[in-house]
Amino acid sequence: MPELRALARRVGTDHELAAALWASGLHEARLLAPMVDEPGLVTEEQMEAWAAGFDSWDVVDGACGTLFDRTPFASNKAIEWSARQEEYVKRAGFVLMATLAIHDTATPDAAFERFLPIIEREAGDRRNYVRKAINWALRQIGKRNLALNAAAISTAERIIREQPRGSRWVASDALRELTSDAVRARLTARARRTRAKGRPATTASA
Repeated sequence: MPELRALARRVGTDHELAAALWASGLHEARLLAPMVDEPGLVTEEQMEAWAAGFDSWDVVDGACGTLFDRTPFASNKAIEWSARQEEYVKRAGFVLMATLAIHDTATPDAAFERFLPIIEREAGDRRNYVRKAINWALRQIGKRNLALNAAAISTAERIIREQPRGSRWVASDALRELTSDAVRARLTARARRTRAKGRPATTASA
C-alpha cells in the first residue's frame, strides 16, 4: 500500500486511468484505481459497477474510504448497500458509514443518527467481514461528538439487551471503546473547544 500511494501521488488524478485500472481486474490495480479517480466524476452507475466486482475487504475499504465517501451519493449508497445480501457489497455499506463518520466533518448529526437503526437491524450478520464493518461504523459514529456517543452507546446497549447472542460482539466490542475514559475525555475536550469558538459541537472524528 505505501508503494501504491506513492505511485498515486506521482500519477495524480485521472478518471479514465482509474476506469482502466479497475477494468483490468488485477487486485493491485483495483487498489490503485480509487486513489487516482476524481470524486466529482464518479456516478452512481460507476459505484454499482465497481460494487459488482468487490471480492476482497481491502478493495472494498479502498474504494469506499478513498473515493466513494467523497461523492454526493455516499450516504444513500451506505443505506442501500447495507441491505444487500452479497458479503462485500454489504460490507461496503457499513464501511461507507464508518468512513463518512471519519472524513465528513460538516454533515449534521441527523445524517449519522439514521445509520444507527440500520446497524441495530444488521448486527446479527455473522459473516466476519460484515460484522467487523458494522462494528467499525458504530464505533466511528460514536466518536464524532458527545451526542452521537450517547446515541451509539444506547444502540449498543439495546443490541445486547434485545438481540440474539450472535449479535452481541458488534455491540460489546464497541461499548468498550465508546465508554472508555480516553474517548470520553477527547470528546469532552472537543466540545469545550467548540463551545469556546461559538459553533455547534457536531463534527469531527475521534
